[in-house]
Amino acid sequence: MKKLMIIIIVLTTISSSFSGCLEEKKINDKDKTYPEIALEFLTEIKEGNLNAAYTYFSSEMKSQFSLIQFQNTWDTILSLYGDFQSIDNTSESVEEGYEIIFVNCTFSSNYYIIFKIVFEQTKEISGFWTEKIESLTTYSTPSYADISSFTESNVIIGEEPWKLPGTISIPNDEGPFPCVVLVHGSGPSDRDETVVVNKPFKDISWGLTSNKIIVLRYDKRTYVYPEETGSLKNLTLKEEIIDDVNSAIDFLKSYDKVDQSRIFVLGHSLGAMTVPQIASTNDDISGIMMLAAPARGLEDLFYDQIVYLAELDGVIDETEQNNINLTNQSLEKIKSLNISEDELVLGAYKPYWEYLSNYNQLNTAEKLTIPILMIQGLRDYQVTYEDDYLLWNDTFSDNTNVLLKTYDSLNHLFITGVGTPTNTEYLLEGHVAEEVINDLINFIKGDI
Repeated sequence: MKKLMIIIIVLTTISSSFSGCLEEKKINDKDKTYPEIALEFLTEIKEGNLNAAYTYFSSEMKSQFSLIQFQNTWDTILSLYGDFQSIDNTSESVEEGYEIIFVNCTFSSNYYIIFKIVFEQTKEISGFWTEKIESLTTYSTPSYADISSFTESNVIIGEEPWKLPGTISIPNDEGPFPCVVLVHGSGPSDRDETVVVNKPFKDISWGLTSNKIIVLRYDKRTYVYPEETGSLKNLTLKEEIIDDVNSAIDFLKSYDKVDQSRIFVLGHSLGAMTVPQIASTNDDISGIMMLAAPARGLEDLFYDQIVYLAELDGVIDETEQNNINLTNQSLEKIKSLNISEDELVLGAYKPYWEYLSNYNQLNTAEKLTIPILMIQGLRDYQVTYEDDYLLWNDTFSDNTNVLLKTYDSLNHLFITGVGTPTNTEYLLEGHVAEEVINDLINFIKGDI
C-alpha cells in the first residue's frame, strides 16, 4: 500500500507559538546529521512524546499542520496499524534540493511503514508522510472465487503524464463477456482499494470474473502521483477520478473478449458519488453500480465521521473537541467557498470544493436512463443509511430502472461485522460478502 496516508495533510491553517528553549534545541541539531535527527524525531514519536517531536517541524509546517492535527493523525495510524514497535533502518536521497530521509518502521498489527522525512537546509522538518505502508499478512482467496477460471494481466491505462498501472481479470472461456470498471473512494488508493488488511476491489474482481465477467481495476491517480496531484491547485473530481475512468473504458473497448454493449461502472463511496456524472457524459456505459454512495456533501461526511468517532466512548475529550472545532471551521469555509487561492482546506484547494458545490449527484443520477444498482451496508458509519441512503431512496422511489438494497450486518467495505461500527474493525481481515457479489453478478447479467 503506497502512500496511503499523507501525514502532512493540511486541514486548516493554525499558528502556534513556541518557547525560546525550543530554539536552543534547534541550534544544537545543526551539528547533527540528517539521519540522526530523523531517528531522534521518530524516537520521540515512538516513546509517545508528540509535543517534543512537533518541535522538529519548521515554522511553515507548524503554521499549516497544528499540534492537535499531528496528534490526531498519529492516533489514527496507531489505531489502524498497531503499536509502534521498532525503527529498523534509514536511507537518504536528495529531491529538488531537499534532503530526504526514509525510515523503515514496524508496527504490532503486522505492518511495516516507510516514513519519508523532508528537511530544510536549517535541518528543520518541512515534510513528513508515509512513503509505503504494507501488510505482512497474505491475502486469502474468498470462498466464492475460483482462481482457475480466469487469468489476470498487468496493464497500463491512460496517457502521459498520468499513465496508471492496473490489472485486468478475464475469464478463460471464449467470450465476449460483460465488463466492469472499478472506481475508488476518496484518498490515494491502490487497485485493490486496500484498507489495512482488506482488499474489497480484489474480492469483487475475483468474485465477478469467476462468473464470466471481465473486471478492470487500477491504481488511483493520487496514489501513483501523490506529489504531482498534491501540487495541482486546480485539481477537481475530473482530474482525480473522471478522466481515468473514461480512459479505462476506452482501454476495455480494445479487447476482443469485451462485449461493448455491456460495459458497467462500479463506484464505491466517493467513486459511487461520482459515477452518475461519468455516466451522464459517456454513452458507452450500459449501467452503474453505486456502493455506499454519499448523497450529501463530502465535507459533511468528513465532519460527521469525526464527531461519530469522538463520541464512541461517550466522552468527547479536549483534543477531540478541538479537532471537531477545527473541522467545523473548515466546513464553514467550504460551504461559503471563502477559501484563498493558496489555502488547503480538508486537504484540497478551492477549485475542488467549487466543483463539488456545483455537482448534485442526486439530480444527475435521477436523469439517467440506464439501469442503476444502489446498495448500502447498515453498519456503515461513514456513509449512512439515515443520512445518505434514504435520500437516494426518496429520489428513486418511482424509478423502475433503479434497484436499491441494504444489508444488515455489512460495514462501509461491505464486509460482515458485529457490534458498534468503528474504524478499528478494518484491522480484521474479511471479504466482501458473497451476497453482495451475487447481487452484482445478477445485476450485470440482467437477472434482477
